[in-house]
Amino acid sequence: MVNTIVESIYASIVHQVEKKGDSGNEKTKAVLNQAVADISKAASIVHQVHWYMRGTGFLYLHPKMDELMDDLNEHLDVISERLITIGGAPFSTLKEFDENSKLDETAGTFNKSMSEHLTRLSEVYHYLSSLYKVGLDVTDEEGDDVSNDIFTAAQTSAQKTIWMLQAELGQSPEI
Repeated sequence: MVNTIVESIYASIVHQVEKKGDSGNEKTKAVLNQAVADISKAASIVHQVHWYMRGTGFLYLHPKMDELMDDLNEHLDVISERLITIGGAPFSTLKEFDENSKLDETAGTFNKSMSEHLTRLSEVYHYLSSLYKVGLDVTDEEGDDVSNDIFTAAQTSAQKTIWMLQAELGQSPEI
């Protein structure tokens, strides 16, 4: 499944570049902007879980959601600033995030169990980890070591979050 996600993300990046023409680092710009859209949407999903969670574990998981949002926002800022630095223009509106993200949102509900919320977050972070892998491949291909380091840090963070979420769910991390 992870390979399918990675292939889909990579195909989308290549398609974006083919529409614009390649000036040398267009794939890097495209994957950085994909990350901007997806991290923004991921932060919204984490925020929703933060508001709608109920049940066992609430006392320690509710503040954990604040930490996850802070971490996503930190990566979002670094990625957006890198995109600007190399001549790109990051998505910056809710409409752009929604049109370009591959993550889906659903209406919030109090009817989901804590386990369902954490499973959803695990799915989101698995997607982000796949996105970051594409970022690593693209930036390696285009020789952008700085952006590669940014994706390395983001993937490290995503994989740690997957491990923690799945441990809470009594599962192995399956990264």
